[in-house]
Amino acid sequence: MTHAARNIASYAVGLSALALSGCGGSTNTDTDLTKVDPTQPVSDWVMVWSDEFDGTSIDANKWRHEVNCAGGGNNEKQCYTDSDENSFVADGLLHIVAKPAPEGSEKPYTSARLNTRYKADFKYGRFEMRAKLPAGQGAWPAFWMMPTDEVYGGWPRSGEIDIVESVNLKASTVDGQPEANVYGTLHYGREWPNNASSGKAYLLPDGANPADDFHDYAIEWQEGEIRWYVDNYLYATQRKSEVRYNSKDEAVGLAHKGWFTEYFDQVTGELKTFWTTAPYDQQFYMILNFAVGGNWPENVNELGIDEAAFANGNTFAIDYVRVYECASNPDTGKGCETVRPGYDKLDDALVEGAAPTPTLPPVGGGDTNVNIFDGTLNPNWPAWDCCGGSTPTIVSDEERGDVMQFTVGNQPTVNGFISREEFITDANGKASPFDASGIIDNGTVSFKMKVVSAPSNPDSSWLFKIESVGASTAYEVALNTSVEGVDPVVGQWQDYTFPISVLAEAGLDISALDVVMIFPAWGTGEGAEYLVDEVQIGAPSTSPELVLFADGENPDWPMWDCCGGSTPTEELDDDAHGLVAEFKIGASPTVMGFITRSANGGSDKPFDATSIIENGVLSFEMKVVDAPLNPDSSWLIKLESDNAATAVELPITESIEGVAPTTGQWQTFTFPIQSLVSKGLDVSAIDVVMIFPAWGTGEGATYRVDNAKIYDPSAEKPASDELTLFMNTVADNWSIWDCCGGSTPTEEQDDEAHGTVAQYVIGSQPTVMGFFADDGVYFDASNLLETGVVRFEMKVVDMPINPDSQWLFKIESGDASTAVELPLSASVEGETPRTGEWQTYTFTMQELFSRGLDISAIDVVMVFPAWGTGEGAVYRIDNAVIANP
Repeated sequence: MTHAARNIASYAVGLSALALSGCGGSTNTDTDLTKVDPTQPVSDWVMVWSDEFDGTSIDANKWRHEVNCAGGGNNEKQCYTDSDENSFVADGLLHIVAKPAPEGSEKPYTSARLNTRYKADFKYGRFEMRAKLPAGQGAWPAFWMMPTDEVYGGWPRSGEIDIVESVNLKASTVDGQPEANVYGTLHYGREWPNNASSGKAYLLPDGANPADDFHDYAIEWQEGEIRWYVDNYLYATQRKSEVRYNSKDEAVGLAHKGWFTEYFDQVTGELKTFWTTAPYDQQFYMILNFAVGGNWPENVNELGIDEAAFANGNTFAIDYVRVYECASNPDTGKGCETVRPGYDKLDDALVEGAAPTPTLPPVGGGDTNVNIFDGTLNPNWPAWDCCGGSTPTIVSDEERGDVMQFTVGNQPTVNGFISREEFITDANGKASPFDASGIIDNGTVSFKMKVVSAPSNPDSSWLFKIESVGASTAYEVALNTSVEGVDPVVGQWQDYTFPISVLAEAGLDISALDVVMIFPAWGTGEGAEYLVDEVQIGAPSTSPELVLFADGENPDWPMWDCCGGSTPTEELDDDAHGLVAEFKIGASPTVMGFITRSANGGSDKPFDATSIIENGVLSFEMKVVDAPLNPDSSWLIKLESDNAATAVELPITESIEGVAPTTGQWQTFTFPIQSLVSKGLDVSAIDVVMIFPAWGTGEGATYRVDNAKIYDPSAEKPASDELTLFMNTVADNWSIWDCCGGSTPTEEQDDEAHGTVAQYVIGSQPTVMGFFADDGVYFDASNLLETGVVRFEMKVVDMPINPDSQWLFKIESGDASTAVELPLSASVEGETPRTGEWQTYTFTMQELFSRGLDISAIDVVMVFPAWGTGEGAVYRIDNAVIANP
């Protein structure tokens, strides 16, 4: 039972989606099964509260009546009273009766809602009701719980637990069967209208209907887990989210997607998302009520309310309500679990929640990189001899082509590259100090250097120096303090890397780097000649790529036979593949693949796939030349990370392609990084990738691998510049759309300034309207984050009949995985619609992003009067765009 109006995440499917269910996969459990034998009765539940309803009146020491006509904000059609006509005890039962209200009443029906707040409040335990649920279109009974104190904020941040509810029992479903579902649901997350929920529906066995007889409905609530039961059968389990951390202790994903909440951090005052036991770690009270109609029941089954079902009173009959405490551990509620096989499996009872996936924070201010010299001089960063009178020159090197040459004569000097106005000589250049603030965590200053002739002074030392803001701060160190830790060797190209974080820690102002120097110590460099190449300041690509094998072996990731004693080789294959990796398995059991660990010949360069979890893949082509002798052998892949701290092994048939290898044929196999993460792999330090027949079954196999890499295929597709949703006609692959009202929006002629416009008409059926993308079509507005907007013009031809109707704007992304809904008056213009007048409404991309919208996959844009209040509205939209202003 919701405490405020339900937010239907995707109106196109929302009405049926209230019957929630889990899907696919598995997760770990905190339940200690060594304490519980699922086949034996649990004896540690101790009753601590009950009402058997054996008296002659409702016990005022246990229950209080709520008296109001608000109905919880769901557009319900009853007023709750404390009248004996609506709730009473008789024949050992509590009767809650919904019936027609007297003529002229505020609402057409009366009913009752009872709660135990401040009389009986609980944290953890078993909560049980035996009841016969009412039937009829519009009947909405519920047994549920709400927080005694809203510790985490307004609904649903502090949570809601629906133990059981039903709607329209015995009314016809879409397939003509009598409605018989009961539901167990949690509500949590962000404040309405961006709230979240998750739950599951249940059908009694053998076609029984909950309205025909009494049944037991219960939850068992313990720290971090809640389980739902009907007649002691566990049909749903929900849990707190389990955050997955990488080797750097950064939150990068969810081992289990469960509940979450959003509240203001008590230390920082910031509104944050928390993946903890909250909000289900506080005192809750119980509620019994019988609602009539409302957003949910009136929009499913036979629609509306069947007056005949309530004409003589419709009864929700409760035999008892009981609360038990787990004596094993009352503080956590653990140790009394009544479970069964499959209760913790996503393909059975475990329900996947709606928690957002934690991601690494975006890089802050500053640029991402500057290429100072890479065969071509950057005009903003000329090569520079400070004081020696020489002219740095581009020369040709046998190994690297065009490189920068520096020399030191008898005058003391330093050499390098500078970006200050007085040193810019190229007409196309300008002083461009580099702001490295945004890459402080992973950025570097790097270059390659080869000494052609060493300084005449044998005691000379080589230095690196970087300055900022016109030399107001500087950092100078020996070259051998670089990440590589090497001294220059005459005649040899060497790499030098200095982390931005080290420069910042040493006190350098990294917001305006303007000089990079490489030189022998002042006054000791005479006779030195040296070459420099690939001078840059920057961070690794946000979409990194690891090439394991493509036209040759990656020396950092050599081919590898773990245990069989063979040496994989490079072989020529067909014209399309050229050089490929070949593996052969003899009599010794082994696994094969690619490895970067130095103990196995690699360069100790683990691959961090954290930034490509969402869209990244492991992909390779494989051809089996000779199949294993064992006909039952199965082909596998295995990845390990952080020296085998975590590992995942999968049949090769679990690839996206879903095929088994075929002898003599090149085939592609693709595995999403997200699936590897979900199975427990820490992808921040991948150091082994294996492809092999199952251990001990591979003898006789010869197979080849090519084009093996880990990368993000979507990174090759730039974000779109802008989208014109409607201008004279609707955009390709989009439609003008009525979600639920059954109408067909049309294109109509308006005034000369607007021409053809989109027109929407709302009838008696509640609905939302706007623009809807075809299946699989998404608009990526990532490039528009800083300055982009959603903008449209609207003219109301006829206002809704309901004078209190509010006009709203809603935008969804990724098949409703994220959504933002705002009043039209929250636009930049701040106006509300006026009849007969074209008005412009603008919503900034930054605002939508800050409210949680994933702007990379926008697929619905809606403009509409609030749900259920729009009847009679006629309105037109034109010049609807997602673009820069």
